[in-house]
Amino acid sequence: MKLEGSVALVTGASSGIGLAVARALVRGGGRVAMVARGAERLDKVCAELGPNAIAFPLDVGDLPKLIALPAEVIEKMGRLDIVVNNAGLHYRGDMFRHDATKLASMFTVNLIAPVVLTRVAADVMTAGGVVINVASLAGKLGVPGSAVYSGTKAGLRFWALAAADDLARKSIRIANVNPGPVDTGFFDDDFENVSALTFSQPMVSAEAVSDRVMEAIGSSETGLDLDIPYASGKLATLSYLLPGLGKALRPLLEKKGARAKEKYAASKRS
Repeated sequence: MKLEGSVALVTGASSGIGLAVARALVRGGGRVAMVARGAERLDKVCAELGPNAIAFPLDVGDLPKLIALPAEVIEKMGRLDIVVNNAGLHYRGDMFRHDATKLASMFTVNLIAPVVLTRVAADVMTAGGVVINVASLAGKLGVPGSAVYSGTKAGLRFWALAAADDLARKSIRIANVNPGPVDTGFFDDDFENVSALTFSQPMVSAEAVSDRVMEAIGSSETGLDLDIPYASGKLATLSYLLPGLGKALRPLLEKKGARAKEKYAASKRS
């Protein structure tokens, strides 16, 4: 896809992966509808990115407002070519730490909102457009301490892989990008309950994930399922196919992850 002159809608765009993707799109000559809950923060990053970034303050969990969003983007920006479903919510640890409504909200933000937004956007997107889901390696293999999050991301991945045929009839592609741990601050507010298993895999930057998103946008293929780090994705797939191997490796990975977690915490304190 040619980025010059395109319009992209990016959710969770005020920080982390979403902001890195927005910057890459603007650098490529595109315009970006920046979607996030915090209006003040969103206005600030849009000002930094310049006139090709326009703020649309919105909580993607507010489904009636989300349904109206694609039409609002087209009204203000003239077209819609790319949708990046990036906004995410994670209440960490044992699911019994959280009440049922919190767990339900994770499904709303991580799974229902991308399906709803894609369904509505597909009716007004230009032919040749593309939808990118920022999923997770946790959606390839359930992560203890992230049971509900893993479920939401698994649902997102498999929905997209199956929906590729539906979207192709509208000449729209879809792809998943599945990162492992990303150094964005996403888990810093509940660091104690981030599982050691999460830290057993190499941490990547938001910019590295953005590169994979841009790769998926630029591809001519649909139904892509791109892992980052690549080796971690292969390990997750292997452990899914061979559950006995996954169980055998888990104690070793948790020990490795505990060391990496402590090292990360020390780096934040220094």
